[in-house]
Amino acid sequence: MSQIKDNLRYSEEHEWVEVNGNKARIGITDFAQHELGDIVFVELPEVGATIAANEPFGSVESVKTVSELYAPVSGKVVAINESLSDSPELVNESPFEGAWMIDIELSDESELDGLMDAAAYKSMINE
Repeated sequence: MSQIKDNLRYSEEHEWVEVNGNKARIGITDFAQHELGDIVFVELPEVGATIAANEPFGSVESVKTVSELYAPVSGKVVAINESLSDSPELVNESPFEGAWMIDIELSDESELDGLMDAAAYKSMINE
């Protein structure tokens, strides 16, 4: 059973969002990392890049496949998790704490309303 955290919001593409004021931390869900298998490479945008909701902002490569990462919200990248370039396996080991991917400054906070809460996400992955 996948871990789902009540304090986060979720996208249909299996990204999680942790909101803190006008900033958001983004990663992929426990469900997504289980589906992908062993992660061997993570590609993230540069700090300062602008990302747009529902557009790719990077990718994760597993032994099975390469998957695009889709931005759940729009904004400017203010930090990336540098440790993922040396230790992509953190995505499998700690999808929430150790393997957050990017921090962004939100450009449109109303986009958060389009994301699912934990109950809705749980319902989606259990269908």
